[in-house]
Amino acid sequence: MVQALTALQIAHIVEGKLQGDHPGLISRVSIDSRQILQPEATIFVALRGAKADGATFIPQLLKEGIACFLIHEDQPIVDGAAFIKVPDTKIALQKLAAFQRKQFEKPVIGITGSNGKTIVKEWLGQLLSQQYSVAKSPKSYNSQVGVPLSVFEIQSYHQVAILEVGVSKKGEMAALETIAKPNLGIFTNIGSAHDSGFSSTLEKIEEKAQLFRNSDLIIYCKDLKEVAQVLERQFPDEKLISWSDQAGADFTRSIKTQNGVSKIFLMKSDLSTYTFQTGLSDNASLENLTNTIIASLTLGVDAHKIQEGISNLRQVDMRLTLKPGINESLLIDDTYNNDLAGLRVALDFMRQQRPKNRKILILSDFKQQGQPKKIYPEVSRLINSHEIDLVIAVGEEIQAIEEIIDADFSTFKSTSELNQSLKAEDFASDLILITGAREYGFEKVVNHLQQRIHGTTLEINLNALTHNFNFYKRKLKTDTKVMVMVKAFAYGGGATEIANHIQQMGADYLAVAYTDEGVALRKQGIRLPIMVLNPMAESFQLCKTFDLEPVVFSLEFFEQLAQWTSSESHSMKIHLDLDTGMHRLGFEKVHLLDLIPLIKRNPQLEIASIYTHLVGADEEIHSSFSIQQLALFSEMSQAILQNLSYKPILHALNSAGIVAFPEHQLDMVRLGIGLYGVEVTGKYTSELQSISTLKTTISQIKSLEEGETVGYSRKGVMAKPGKIGTLAIGYADGYDRRFSNGKGFVLIHGQKAPVIGNVCMDMVMVDISDIDAKPGDEAIIYGPEISLKELADQIGTIPYELLTNISTRVKRVYYLD
Repeated sequence: MVQALTALQIAHIVEGKLQGDHPGLISRVSIDSRQILQPEATIFVALRGAKADGATFIPQLLKEGIACFLIHEDQPIVDGAAFIKVPDTKIALQKLAAFQRKQFEKPVIGITGSNGKTIVKEWLGQLLSQQYSVAKSPKSYNSQVGVPLSVFEIQSYHQVAILEVGVSKKGEMAALETIAKPNLGIFTNIGSAHDSGFSSTLEKIEEKAQLFRNSDLIIYCKDLKEVAQVLERQFPDEKLISWSDQAGADFTRSIKTQNGVSKIFLMKSDLSTYTFQTGLSDNASLENLTNTIIASLTLGVDAHKIQEGISNLRQVDMRLTLKPGINESLLIDDTYNNDLAGLRVALDFMRQQRPKNRKILILSDFKQQGQPKKIYPEVSRLINSHEIDLVIAVGEEIQAIEEIIDADFSTFKSTSELNQSLKAEDFASDLILITGAREYGFEKVVNHLQQRIHGTTLEINLNALTHNFNFYKRKLKTDTKVMVMVKAFAYGGGATEIANHIQQMGADYLAVAYTDEGVALRKQGIRLPIMVLNPMAESFQLCKTFDLEPVVFSLEFFEQLAQWTSSESHSMKIHLDLDTGMHRLGFEKVHLLDLIPLIKRNPQLEIASIYTHLVGADEEIHSSFSIQQLALFSEMSQAILQNLSYKPILHALNSAGIVAFPEHQLDMVRLGIGLYGVEVTGKYTSELQSISTLKTTISQIKSLEEGETVGYSRKGVMAKPGKIGTLAIGYADGYDRRFSNGKGFVLIHGQKAPVIGNVCMDMVMVDISDIDAKPGDEAIIYGPEISLKELADQIGTIPYELLTNISTRVKRVYYLD
């Protein structure tokens, strides 16, 4: 915070009622009970959300020393602390942030748009930090809560602040503009994100443009016609700084690319010119870089300094990434980041991972952050609060933390010296966070410690997973439990990491197909109750040892399990599968006469839940049959409940059922394919986010003449002279052979490249005749830009099959964007 405040001052700012007393000054704001560094100087804001009510953590936080709380007016208080009561804690948080923003009198840059916001923010931060102390939004903290939290990261010693601001529906920007109040605005590209929250693209642009209503200057690309239309209508010319690839803008841009180097020429309207060069070549990166350069020039950064900064930029996803490391270790790659706000986010992400042997932090000096005497004690507090076991530091200034951290410590003067010292045998099942200033090139450390697997990767967006979970959670009653299906390697996404993430999100149950899947989750520290859908008699001991709950689906299986548990003098939770129409597994109505006496004779088998599976919830044509199933399930389950002295959980709805039959939620729902971004009813397709991107690289490019053939059996024939690219993926990786001969396509630089010839075991060839590509370039197999449903329809299958077919040899990478 820029200015420390008393509890009474905060109450006045947020227009709340203060009850109790806090003797000191508040200089920190927290909304997360796990992120408390200085409890005596912290106010905890109890937000209410889809996952939890922050007020439930107040008793725990009182024990930890928090003595000031911002709560809803209907919450009770306790003695010994200050409580500020308000009608809405989120609005109060925003008011407090707006006050803090007013105390910062130096330049604030606000960035909005649909695409490129985070990249422009990060790149601009890197360029400006060469001569200024810069505060910027951590990661993608651009929401109604994220923007206030970003403002609280601004300190009095910062010389410039960069805030990323986003909205998802009409009416949200007014509150954020009051908080951010940018002096300089940047409007990036506009895309389809959050289209469902607006009636048109123009309405979305108009909403976002409200961020700049009090700005002095606004940077935008005049070639984005709709963006230009809105800005030029709403703001006077003297506030607008436009750039274009055509004449007539404040900056006219031209680009020449040769031998992997792009030269950017910018001519101002007064005919002064600037030239910059970069290794970036794709249109999106060059557009983002142009916004970054013009903003830097506008803020008075020397062109030579800008070029120096550009030389250190790289085309990288600005995100936290979880990667498999050597000797069963996990790496958190945060190598582009080097500020306190980002370190807090990265350490919190580290805390949320499954338990490992040691927690290791590799970090560099904090370059251009200003006032080392304030920075490094804060770094030390973060390290100590997150219980890091080993800190490996690179640089000179960072050595200042050695005497004030609780962790083991080693230091190196350079990254090369560090890399030479790293030995595989020094790491075993560790959790390693790698974060540092760009100039240290810590990606070399990541490469050194990364597990060597297949070059093709399946990237899992954990933010999208959270979004989808909360989408379904909002459709449920507050007391409806959620069971998440992580069978089949979590629909191909990797069961352990996804199970860990949804455990953090507040799921109530997990379901796996086979006992060994549940055992693997338990061995990796997953604590949630786990239902096993297809247990075998041979696995009873494993269910006991690892606290797994088998589904019982037949009289014979019930008797087997009952006999085993009796002989072992062991009780076990079980789940009853009732067959109401699927006719796959489960008890039919006729079986109840024998089942109920079995249940009575075997109290050691505690029925945790009773469930059924809807056959056609995803298709409206089967609605009447689904209703019949639900009615039969109610009848059968009630017959069982009448003979029990306790109440098991009842559940019938899968992802499609949650959407189609919300009135039949019962006690719990089972969330499967919807969590992974596929809405099978088609009603809310635009509301879900694709969580996974399967990508590979071009191994080689060949030029072929008309009539030449490609691949096995000469199935691919060149219709005209052109080029093919060979990709490092085949049917052994899960890329279906039915995509052969033009049925499938990939995206390279945003352009479609159709498959030519047969898909091979480890490779596939695509036609890139009309694409400017080179070996090593990325090819997207599926992801947000390529619909899984579209691909599945092409070969007559369903998205489930494409997801679950991805081979385990394909490396899974998890990230927060």
